[in-house]
Amino acid sequence: MDGRSRFLGLWLLASVLACSVIATSCTRHDDRVYDREHGDYHAWNHDEVVHYNQWATENHRDANRDFRGLSPEEQKEYWSWRHRH
Repeated sequence: MDGRSRFLGLWLLASVLACSVIATSCTRHDDRVYDREHGDYHAWNHDEVVHYNQWATENHRDANRDFRGLSPEEQKEYWSWRHRH
């Protein structure tokens, strides 16, 4: 392998790594969840998890269950409760 091929290979590897780091950092943000009933988005962050846990406790639901695993009716219940609180 001559110097030019080695340089090209290293440059290509560095480019691929740099692109993957940039792509990962650009897409990193809080998850957003759509509330169909109210037609808005909610950032699913620490604050929302606190509210979800409170709702789950008050309504005798499993707080460890992922919100996205709830039935559409249960999600609707949560968002209605959330908009009142």
